[in-house]
Amino acid sequence: MAIPAVRTTAHPTLRAPLKSRRTNRRLAADAGLLVLAAAFALPLVWVVLSSLDPHAGLKVQVPDGVTLDNFDSVLTPDITFTPLLNSLILCGGGTLLTVVCSTLAAYPLSRFRSRLNRPFLLTILFATSLPITAIMVPVYALFVQVNLIDTAQGTIFFFAASQLPFAIWLMKNFMDGVPKELEEAAWTDGASSLQSLVRIVLPLMGPGVAVVTVFSFVMMWGNFFVPFMLLLTPDQMPASVSINEFFGNRGTVVYGQLAAFSIIYSTPVILLYVLVARRLGGGFALGGAVKG
Repeated sequence: MAIPAVRTTAHPTLRAPLKSRRTNRRLAADAGLLVLAAAFALPLVWVVLSSLDPHAGLKVQVPDGVTLDNFDSVLTPDITFTPLLNSLILCGGGTLLTVVCSTLAAYPLSRFRSRLNRPFLLTILFATSLPITAIMVPVYALFVQVNLIDTAQGTIFFFAASQLPFAIWLMKNFMDGVPKELEEAAWTDGASSLQSLVRIVLPLMGPGVAVVTVFSFVMMWGNFFVPFMLLLTPDQMPASVSINEFFGNRGTVVYGQLAAFSIIYSTPVILLYVLVARRLGGGFALGGAVKG
């Protein structure tokens, strides 16, 4: 004879405190997230409001009257256009060099097995932890010896070299998600390794290339120390260095113009993210492509 199952339910007086505790925890978590979001949003709100305020200060306040005089003051060749063009040349060239070199370095690490792969990757990982300030003195001396000091190409080379270790790590992880069987099918049809990399692997790992591109460009775009040390001519300074001109002597700062320049300075990074945002949402669901 089957014994009927006994269903045990919590007493209503016990369920109410448990539900109340869960609600309190959820409310506490939501409150903490709101405080964190406000901490990140407050500087952005200050930048937007101060750029339109003729009497901007350090306080976050609604401007008495909206004006575009701050933008008119900074939209000049010496203050904005030339530094932004220098930044685009330096960061664009460094990003292109980083993506190409990291792809060529990650391909053999991802596709070929060797005893040297792990030591090489560990060496790269160690290189990512080295602060730039610790190596700038020997780099500066080296650039003086090879006549690369105060040159755009020298700064581009160092930008790419400083971002390569982490870029190789990222690129290899994304490349591991592309099935090797697809390349083997291309090799069977007579394609070389370089052709399979360009025509098979790279199109399928578009999100990975986009991530490396955005990460490298953003890190170079906000770098102040490297161009400040390697470039000497004021006409070659990027916007990350020229923004220092808004901080005058004796602590005087033109906050309105500084905020307006900050908005203009951040525009290329935002545009780059918007352009590659479609690629960032892709995935590597390619398992079905190698079955059958």
